[in-house]
Amino acid sequence: MTIRRALLSVYDKTGIAAFARELHGLGVELLASGGTARALVEERIPVTSLEDLTGFTELLGHRVVSLHPAVHGGILARRDVPADLAELEAHGIAPIDLVCVNLYPFEKTVGRLDVPWEDAIEQIDVGGPALLRAAAKNHAHVVPLCRPADYAPLLEEFRSLAEVSLETRRELAGRAFQTTAAYDASVAAWFARDDAFPETFVPVFDRFAELSYGENPHQRAVYYAQRGLRTHLLARVEQVQGKPLSFNNLGDLSAARLLQLELEGPAAVIVKHGNPCGVGLGRTIEDAYAKALASDPVSAYGGVVALNRPVTGKLGRTLAKQFVEVLFAPGYDDAALTALQAKEVTRVLADAERRSFVTTERDFQRVLGGLLVQDRDADTDPLDGMDVVCGDPDAATWEDMLFAWSVAKHVVSNAIVIARGGQTLGIGGGQTSRIDAVRIAVDKARALGHSLDDAVLASDAFFPFADGVQIALEAGVGAIIQPGGSKRDAEVLEAVRNAGAAMVVTGRRHFRH
Repeated sequence: MTIRRALLSVYDKTGIAAFARELHGLGVELLASGGTARALVEERIPVTSLEDLTGFTELLGHRVVSLHPAVHGGILARRDVPADLAELEAHGIAPIDLVCVNLYPFEKTVGRLDVPWEDAIEQIDVGGPALLRAAAKNHAHVVPLCRPADYAPLLEEFRSLAEVSLETRRELAGRAFQTTAAYDASVAAWFARDDAFPETFVPVFDRFAELSYGENPHQRAVYYAQRGLRTHLLARVEQVQGKPLSFNNLGDLSAARLLQLELEGPAAVIVKHGNPCGVGLGRTIEDAYAKALASDPVSAYGGVVALNRPVTGKLGRTLAKQFVEVLFAPGYDDAALTALQAKEVTRVLADAERRSFVTTERDFQRVLGGLLVQDRDADTDPLDGMDVVCGDPDAATWEDMLFAWSVAKHVVSNAIVIARGGQTLGIGGGQTSRIDAVRIAVDKARALGHSLDDAVLASDAFFPFADGVQIALEAGVGAIIQPGGSKRDAEVLEAVRNAGAAMVVTGRRHFRH
């Protein structure tokens, strides 16, 4: 189909004058709503205002502009239905072949703090979505445009072919319906902002990055960022070197960054297959990384490393000797970047603004035919809710217990974390029995030469029996932190007391499945 008559009605006027000038040069008659018409007149581009077309000025403070049969009749008429064309002729309505519309900035408006209710309501677009939906519905005969990025490709096709293909129109129609659907979803979400779990849940995600493949090479994959949040996993993150990020890279990076949020001071987190395998705190970032790597250097091979301090040349040279899939840090000095260039396989990411996640969003888990939604387990457990039920842990022991407790929250359940001196020594996760998780954590620590004397142990949920605790105590663990709540808590407490160890009960569990 060719374009003889176009309607332009845009809030965002980026590129609209150049686009309109090109259309005019190609012989297209231009119609425009009030603000857009004025912008084109200022650019000396011939245009007919909708007021002249419909015979009505803007009504109700600009609430009614384009809602008129002379407009929607021209858009919705089917060119291959004689009765439609006869009705247009009878009413003196000319067809409209292209509709270019973008919508009021509702999401930007409500993204401001304490926006007045009335201001938000006025940014709910009515006429724009109606125009866009009408054009998209009748894409067999009309070109729907909803974003400036599509102006140039559309003009190039129209100039070269003197028409716009059905394939292009279908693609643009799909984008138009995606745009109006997302717009409506943002309005619905704003109205339901005080309802944690509304009757209908309509989150919107925008494609952010193409991925080479999914968890396995035969699976396709894309990274989508949720619209409306203040930040996301790759927001303001610069990739300094390395291959494109993979599906698995992003999953591990998210796990590492979420754990990193809970750690104070220089900290290093190493994640493999969604689980932390080494976490270290230190006086310097070099010290923290050395601890994290020493926790479990075997599992760290090919992992994701997240650091919360800039990488120095010394640390860069150390990292270049390791096989690191992804390295994430607030920045890198020149010597570090030079050293890391020798390891081309490492994907090096820089957090340009050193921002933390906003962790109040919901967690989603896809299940067969549905979606599980819950609050994110992001709260810091209050110390006043924890009870020392046995022993008298000193300040250093308390620090280690809270450190291990933070790490355990991010290990797949059943989760056991053994730590000492701001370093994980053994991690057992993803087991179907808690005693197996304890055995794995103890055995890994011993195999790597870590002494467990006076170490602490954190468990993400209660111990159903005393056997798992007994294994840890016999290995040298001197303090345990766990939620409590088992029918056999008395047996667990007796085992700890008999060993002369300390135990803290938190009253809160942290399952992660």
